[in-house]
Amino acid sequence: MIKRMVEAITDKLEDIGFYTLKDSRAENTSATSPMWRCEMLLTSRCNFRCPYCRGERGMSRDVSGDIDFDLATDVLGQWIDGGLKNVRFSGGEPTLYPWLPDLVEQCQDGDVERIAVSTNGSADKDLYDTLLDLGVSDFSISLDSCCATFGNEMTGVKGNEWEKVVSNIRYISGRAYATVGIVVTPDSVDAARDTIIFAHGLGVSDVRVISAAQWNEQLTGLDTLPPYVLNAHPILNYRVRHFSEQRNVRGITADDCHKCHLVKDDSVVAGEWHFPCVIAMREGAEPIGKVGPKMRQERMDWFESHDSFADPICQKNCLDVCIDYNNKAGEFVNTLPLSTARGGHE
Repeated sequence: MIKRMVEAITDKLEDIGFYTLKDSRAENTSATSPMWRCEMLLTSRCNFRCPYCRGERGMSRDVSGDIDFDLATDVLGQWIDGGLKNVRFSGGEPTLYPWLPDLVEQCQDGDVERIAVSTNGSADKDLYDTLLDLGVSDFSISLDSCCATFGNEMTGVKGNEWEKVVSNIRYISGRAYATVGIVVTPDSVDAARDTIIFAHGLGVSDVRVISAAQWNEQLTGLDTLPPYVLNAHPILNYRVRHFSEQRNVRGITADDCHKCHLVKDDSVVAGEWHFPCVIAMREGAEPIGKVGPKMRQERMDWFESHDSFADPICQKNCLDVCIDYNNKAGEFVNTLPLSTARGGHE
């Protein structure tokens, strides 16, 4: 375990493949650093019924429906005033939110470096074209199968939506940074390797493979992926390497940093609330507070008082990329457990 942690600390965060995670961010994160990554859940509505989706089940607050447009613009304005570098709009299905183009324009006018949309890929191409023209530079699209029959089944709705999603992935990949998210369940695990190779053939920039939260098992056999696929996708390569090392996607260990440095210059808003992160929100964590002018300070206060390893939601569900970032930031500010930093125990 200690060997794995030392390797995680010495690796450059840039090598992982997530453009919001950088060594320079980890070294300089503070109450006054730029807001590096913020995410806004625009709506709980979705036209798919994916069987693994957490949706609003178990959430500690009611965030159903659409976020009020005036509230959304106010929050974006606060983030932009805080030097917002990267923003993500998600949901639900954010393309169902009627004012998504207006929010994208606000970000573009506010000189946000990267504007991302997480989508199931089912919207009409005209809408994706509009978003691209307005400045969206990153699309994250769900793809859970390499064949139409099972793909349509995974959408949870009748029709041939899988074919439309695949067509949109291929189209968007030719115009922007596009990744696919492959959520693996017991029903789809045997086809995960083929789905990854299929996604690569669509021209995507990267592949984010993860086991479903309800299942959260090790994925095996992915280290047999062709080198030309692994070498083309840094995030995929990062995660496959972890699987081969018997490291799961989720879970903080006693040797990991127990502080969430991400929360200092990151924010997640759903409804009238801001949460530590999307995963904590979906797993029923309490919000840090209500949306308002004191959000940044409230997040710093939460950081100071919160022990991620003592929090059962964080301990079980925190993602490997977040853990590696916090370990790196913890090394810079000396908040790692002594067992990792010095080879002993606290």
